[in-house]
Amino acid sequence: MHVVATAGHVDHGKSTLVRALTGMEPDRLAEERRRGLTIELGYAWTTLPSGERLAFVDVPGHERFLATMLAGVGPVPAVMFVVAADEGWMPQSEEHLVALEALGVRHCLLAVTRADLADPAPALEEARARLAAAGLERAGGPAVSGRTGRGLGELRLALDRLVAGLPAPDPGAPVRLWIDRVFGVRGSGTVVTGTLPQGRIAVGDELELPGGGARVRGLESLKEPRAVVTGVARVAVNLRARRVPERGQALLTPGAWTLTDLVDARLSPVFPMSSGREADAGGEVALPGRLTAHIGSAAVACAVRPLGGRIVRLRLARPLPLHAGDVLLLRDPGRRRGEVRVLAGARVLDVRPPALRRRGAAGERAAELVQAPPDAASLLRTHRLLGAGDLLAMGCAPGEGPVCGDWHADPAHWARLGERLAGAVARYAAEHPLEPGMPVEAARHALALPDRRLVTALARPPLTVAGGRIAAGPPGLPVPVARAVERLGAELSSRPFAAPEAGRLAELGLGPREVAAAVRAGALLRVGPGIVLLPGADVRAAGLLARLPQPFTVSQARRALDTSRRVAVPLLEHLDRSGLTERLDESRRRCRPPA
Repeated sequence: MHVVATAGHVDHGKSTLVRALTGMEPDRLAEERRRGLTIELGYAWTTLPSGERLAFVDVPGHERFLATMLAGVGPVPAVMFVVAADEGWMPQSEEHLVALEALGVRHCLLAVTRADLADPAPALEEARARLAAAGLERAGGPAVSGRTGRGLGELRLALDRLVAGLPAPDPGAPVRLWIDRVFGVRGSGTVVTGTLPQGRIAVGDELELPGGGARVRGLESLKEPRAVVTGVARVAVNLRARRVPERGQALLTPGAWTLTDLVDARLSPVFPMSSGREADAGGEVALPGRLTAHIGSAAVACAVRPLGGRIVRLRLARPLPLHAGDVLLLRDPGRRRGEVRVLAGARVLDVRPPALRRRGAAGERAAELVQAPPDAASLLRTHRLLGAGDLLAMGCAPGEGPVCGDWHADPAHWARLGERLAGAVARYAAEHPLEPGMPVEAARHALALPDRRLVTALARPPLTVAGGRIAAGPPGLPVPVARAVERLGAELSSRPFAAPEAGRLAELGLGPREVAAAVRAGALLRVGPGIVLLPGADVRAAGLLARLPQPFTVSQARRALDTSRRVAVPLLEHLDRSGLTERLDESRRRCRPPA
């Protein structure tokens, strides 16, 4: 299916033309039919000569219903622009064109109606010139009459060519269905309608709505029940939701969009040709401080803060689900009648902009964004570190591989973090000379990182990570402690189980802090309070005790190990805990056979 919206001045025959093409009545309200005026969005569809199905979103042309027109045009990829031969280009023709320009619509077909009432050539020439000036130079279409049928066959062929040139929608894209109608159906409950530009909705899907989730109970497209609908399509969705949704809200793929009320954006101002003004590419644009922002079927008040040049910060009256790259249309509803109220398009560059707390920050932010595309690299330059899920919710697929897990980093920031980590480790070593390295958690806090894994990923040679600590170089002991351990080893060489007392340890250079550092590094074995031996002494002791008649007593063990009771008792308890010996009763133990 393809979806095309109408556009053009009030009473130029948009609904009549849609009726002639489809055989359906697009105006839904009795008041619309009575007044001959489209007030709400209307829908109708037909089959083109190629066999493609085409749905029309018929929008109102009256200036009072511009917001409704924007709700219809916003989600669709193409427009049929209607101009009456007997009236030519009119004020709402201009305003609708300005809106299309601001929204970035580039697929358009011109239809000059009422060719039975006046020579269509002048209106056709003027309309083509206006559309070409807006970048729609290939929008030329036929002169037609919805009443007599003149030119309808040619128009159908032109519509076929138009939809054949539309970009293919991505069925795997996240869903954002802007709701343009909400109603209840007896026996079914709440039904919403909208234009699905891309993505896929299936019966049973769980989608997000403001205030809670919603489950898809049923689907219809062009009055036909469907199990699955893919964009582009007009779709009616029967929902089971916690709250009744409203027009201007959106059904969303969970976790795929950023709900935000603050964005940084780049303006694309639009000026009606009759103003005679030219918009230069980089000049600052003066906008009122309060405007209405439109996207999809949503229309919300917003405050405009200029940052510099064409970069602005928009604070929205309520959060909207947005991606970087979305275009918000800015409208001034307070302008006088006859003035064009659509002022600019605002392309979203960041949906989570940083706070501007210091003098000059706004100008720096504008300079940063003036040429920035709405992509992952630009977002990472601002936010430095982002998870893959955050990037996707902001509208950008990660450009390069993650630095760790699902974390992505700005390359320059990642390099600076590596330098900062090396400096932090060096400072920690100077301040804590007896510790084998900086704890990973302390490094995480020092660098203000959100995940411990990032710290270990940054630890590149000569930094090493062992035992939850980061050191500059291979893990080891400070030189004074290593020499003291060597002196203790010399003393224990002849009597390996004769652990010296605290005073002698201190004489050797092994105070409590030095002993603790040596034990952490595995250079000494602590078997009890104040009792340290060389590594492996416990296994060696078990080997000697295995030669005794089993079971044995503490006295027998003390003599076999040539040590004192002060050492023998805690050493035997250590062997019990290690599973090398087992205690049988108050006085006897035995060695356990090797596993």
